[in-house]
Amino acid sequence: MSDLGARLRETRKARGKTLQVLAKEVGCSPSMLSKIETDQATPSLRTLHRILAALDTSIVALFASEGSQDEISVMRAEERPSVKVSHGGASGAILLERLTPTFPDLMLDANIHALEPGAESGGDIHHAGQEVGYILEGRVELIVDGQSHFLGPGDSFFFASNLPHRYRNIDPGTSRILWVATPATF
Repeated sequence: MSDLGARLRETRKARGKTLQVLAKEVGCSPSMLSKIETDQATPSLRTLHRILAALDTSIVALFASEGSQDEISVMRAEERPSVKVSHGGASGAILLERLTPTFPDLMLDANIHALEPGAESGGDIHHAGQEVGYILEGRVELIVDGQSHFLGPGDSFFFASNLPHRYRNIDPGTSRILWVATPATF
């Protein structure tokens, strides 16, 4: 999803919002937002979530397929769309690998979160819904409603999405999480 910035800019303009208005709603500078829209900067997961919420959209809607919504969708590993987010500074990047198609009315969203060493989500996120995850590899700290949970391969989690939540890779290598959320808000 190398055209994330362009799609965000297109959606912002379609919503009639200026860089200044959206930046104020998101809590970042217009200059940072401009860099994100021109792919000169990669937003943190938290910032991307705030941008999507302020634009009243989601990654699913942003990349919605225009074709028919088949009841069955197969996504080959080498063709799986992904989006890279980062926290900036010394933190590593997070790659969100899509497991579900991008149909406009999708009710759930599934991704593999691949966290480079030092990667973190960039602060608390909260929204309507529920989330479940399974640690595929590595070690992560999941903080939900202020409580830390240290998780390793084979561990799983579930929480209500309205609780403030964030996570970070505490492994010296890459950590991978299978993450499913409903509704598809991201």
